[in-house]
Amino acid sequence: MKKLLLATVVSLVYLIGKAQTHTQPPVEFGLKGGLNVSNLHSSTYNNLDARVSAFGGGLAHIHLSRHIAIQPEIVYSSQGIKQDAGDGNYTLRLNYINVPVLFQYMIGDGFRLETGPQAGFLVGAKQKSGDITRDVKADYTAGDFSWVLGAGYLTHSGLGFDARYNIGINNINNTSDPNKLQNRVFQLGLFYQFRR
Repeated sequence: MKKLLLATVVSLVYLIGKAQTHTQPPVEFGLKGGLNVSNLHSSTYNNLDARVSAFGGGLAHIHLSRHIAIQPEIVYSSQGIKQDAGDGNYTLRLNYINVPVLFQYMIGDGFRLETGPQAGFLVGAKQKSGDITRDVKADYTAGDFSWVLGAGYLTHSGLGFDARYNIGINNINNTSDPNKLQNRVFQLGLFYQFRR
């Protein structure tokens, strides 16, 4: 998994470097962060409650033409679920390094539609029931693959906001339990693109 993450980062650095020498306007880098409302789609249970948490990271916005761009990102994302059980609260925290590569279509003056794949690398998993916290990283797959749908708006100052829905595709359950689990995350974010 570390080799896959390294290969992904190297590929993005190469793509960004190549794009800087061939695109006008040049690549614009940025920072982003915001709110996650996450849940798990389960093949067995239908009453899982959403967990509210945060995400943050960086982006590179690469214009291919006036209306088309590619935007790779590296984002730390805290996900999972939170349940109000009869004997106390239950929380599952799944922390990922997510690497979305989004294809964007710019509309009008600052609006953009975006979609694309996202690779996620699990860096931590904690389960809290009442006052007891356990490390459950071994119960979940090291990788997550999602498809991203979203829209955003960029102001002339470089400040923007976006909304996304990340649809997990693979089963992240790494136990003998036949229950299939897939990430579902709605994101509201702010970002800033450094203008040249």
